[in-house]
Amino acid sequence: MAGERIEIPAIIGGQEVRTGDLMKAVMPHDHGHVLADVHKVTPAHVEQAVAASAKAQADWSRWPWEERLAVFLKAAELLAGPWRATLNAATMLGQSKTAFQAEIDSACELIDFWRFNPHFAQELYHEQPLSDRSMWNQLEYRPLEGFVYAVTPFNFTSIAGNLPTSPR
Repeated sequence: MAGERIEIPAIIGGQEVRTGDLMKAVMPHDHGHVLADVHKVTPAHVEQAVAASAKAQADWSRWPWEERLAVFLKAAELLAGPWRATLNAATMLGQSKTAFQAEIDSACELIDFWRFNPHFAQELYHEQPLSDRSMWNQLEYRPLEGFVYAVTPFNFTSIAGNLPTSPR
């Protein structure tokens, strides 16, 4: 992967957005080595992303909670299998981490997050308030309303993947 120089568009509403206003992404340990050209966005693009997020949330919220959790379990399985080496390599190149550090951060921890978060969500969905013979208490859990704006750290792949996804 170090031998490639890729172009990274913004993704808004599932569509690639190429603005032509590019910035270089370089290796932290070798600033002369350009890994990617990244398309910078404007405030108008941010507004489009917020609108696309609201539209996606409306659809997502209609999915049964089991299906929403299944998305993250599938992502964890893909990351544990065919995407593990790619994510570790990207972490090593983009954050100057060793193979050992990348494996712990990007693969192991993010896989754990994407497996444990559905587990804990499932536990929450099964919890109900106490009732007795004089009353019946019931709690209805609803999907998150709105969208998540997460400013993720540049140096922890797992946290960058977990922060915007854990509230789902």
